[in-house]
Amino acid sequence: MTNFTAVVERDPATGLLVGYVPGFPGAHSQAESLDELQAHLREVIAMLMEDGEPRLEAEFVGTQSIAVA
Repeated sequence: MTNFTAVVERDPATGLLVGYVPGFPGAHSQAESLDELQAHLREVIAMLMEDGEPRLEAEFVGTQSIAVA
């Protein structure tokens, strides 16, 4: 089993959750709930991996809080 980190944001125009795997071209989806989004991303990633392990173009490192005065 391979684990991927997905970034999840809410689209302000549609209200939908949008998720993508950083550095993994094509690994993105949208849904109304987190459970639904996870299922969609799992399906997309499984489909993309049918051609073998992906060669990631970037690696998720983390988030930072930036204070601006």
